[in-house]
Formats: sequence, structure tokens, C-alpha cells
Amino acid sequence: MRKKRSSASSHHHSVYVVYLRNPKGDGKAGYYVGMTGLTPDERFMNHKRGVKAAGVVKRFGERLVPRLYAHLNPMSYADALRLEGQLADSLRKRGFTVYGGH
Repeated sequence: MRKKRSSASSHHHSVYVVYLRNPKGDGKAGYYVGMTGLTPDERFMNHKRGVKAAGVVKRFGERLVPRLYAHLNPMSYADALRLEGQLADSLRKRGFTVYGGH
């Protein structure tokens, strides 16, 4: 019989936002919104190294933008999945080009 995970241990997912420099070549910045079971810093470094990377982050990703997500983390997988989309939609509604946020 498998042990049930405690709710504290299941809250290890995070959402994160990456600032993208000129991803469309039009001189305007953009953002990439993702979710991960790693820390946002570890995930960003994986993108930059090409490990399970979104090409737009590997090529144009400059830095994380923790003021947009740090107050939300950590969370369950289900919450991360939901908030990833909400965060991306919020940025799009403000007129930003956004990648990710599935």
C-alpha cells in the first residue's frame, strides 16, 4: 500500500515569470510564464542551459521577475497549473507579449 503524501509535501510547485528581451524583434520586451516542481532559479538555469527549455527563454530570457510571482509560491501542482494560466492572462490583458502560460 502506498503512503499518502502529506499536504505540506505536495506544496512544492511554483509559478515563475521570465523577462524576455525583444523576443519578436520589434524592440519590445515580453514575458514567459511557467510552472515547475523545481525552484524558479533552478528552472530558469535549466532553460538557459537547454534542459527541457522553451526556446524563447533560452534565446531571449534575461532574468526572473520575482515581484510578479514570489508571493504566490509554493503551492500544489493543481494550483500551479491554474495560476500559471491566470498570471499569463493577467499580463496579456495589460498589453504584454506573453509566452507559455498553458
